[in-house]
Amino acid sequence: MFMVKTFTYRGKTLQELQSMSNEEVAKLMPSRQRKTILKGFNKKVVKRIENNKKILALGKIPKAIRTHLRDFTIMPNMVGLQFGVHTGKEFFPVLINEEMIGHYLGEYALTRQRVRHGKAGIGATKSSTAIATRK
Repeated sequence: MFMVKTFTYRGKTLQELQSMSNEEVAKLMPSRQRKTILKGFNKKVVKRIENNKKILALGKIPKAIRTHLRDFTIMPNMVGLQFGVHTGKEFFPVLINEEMIGHYLGEYALTRQRVRHGKAGIGATKSSTAIATRK
């Protein structure tokens, strides 16, 4: 009775998107992503994606592709792969799924964390200096 919702991107299923070339997929994307796709991708990362796809096809789990390219557009051929996206301090693991197509890698690896302040130290407030002298 319940229908399972299948993923579509601009009316195309994941299998249709994966069978298309990068130029055909670019026509479906917004102008900013279309421009970066048509300009070309980093050849080193593209080679690593192809190698990881081959390893994945053999049934093995490939290592994460570590990259500093936060502005790399997620393409349909990247679905199922894991990336280590640099946050400025560390490589944050990002597993690509079909809902991420058309977005940037950097959107899923935040560069800033919420500040969690501890208690004020001795001398930080006027009352804390008085407590320090009593002991």
